[in-house]
Amino acid sequence: MEKIKVVLADDHLVVRSGIKNLLENEGDIEVIGEASNGEEALTVVEKLKPDLLIIDIRMPVMNGLEATKRLTQSTPSARSLILSMHDDEDYILQSIESGASGYLLKDTSKEEFLKAIKTVHQGGKYFSGDISQVLVNNYLTFKDRKVTNKTSGVNQYEITKREKQILKMIAEGIANKEIAEQLGKSIRTVETHRFNIMKKLKVNNVVELLKKIDEEPGLKEHIKST
Repeated sequence: MEKIKVVLADDHLVVRSGIKNLLENEGDIEVIGEASNGEEALTVVEKLKPDLLIIDIRMPVMNGLEATKRLTQSTPSARSLILSMHDDEDYILQSIESGASGYLLKDTSKEEFLKAIKTVHQGGKYFSGDISQVLVNNYLTFKDRKVTNKTSGVNQYEITKREKQILKMIAEGIANKEIAEQLGKSIRTVETHRFNIMKKLKVNNVVELLKKIDEEPGLKEHIKST
């Protein structure tokens, strides 16, 4: 039987090694390449042409969502499975928008992980139970919000609901640690959102961010509407 050829992308070598051992012990899956960031993942995938890319979200140079988006744009038939520690609804919804075929949390069981790989390899979609619930509760609302924003021209930066919430808190002078506590998220998750906000608004620091909010009435009103 022909093996499922996989490329792993995660910035932690120990994590990649653990996943590789788990998969290759099954006999019908072969890890043919590895990458430590999104940019490297795209290069490896282009060179090796795997059946499936298993990719983390938070990585240096280029994150997993951006890499998945670029892969989908360049190769619409490519299949990718997000494997992340983040259960934040914005990440889940953005993974769908990026073209991912599935999303699993890193604490998933071995059985579910293997099931997801085989489902995606066969052309299907796979989202774990908790993730599916987020999609049911939020995806249609998310799509409607995008249409509304494009029509009004207000959210030209494509800031997500969670990012807008964090942006408002940053503008109010609230530190990352307190933001994390109020939202019930890890500081690392807040920092990732903060990085994405800076990137979307094309600013390098909080001073530039606050100046941009002050100079653009539409952006200021958009944040107030949170």
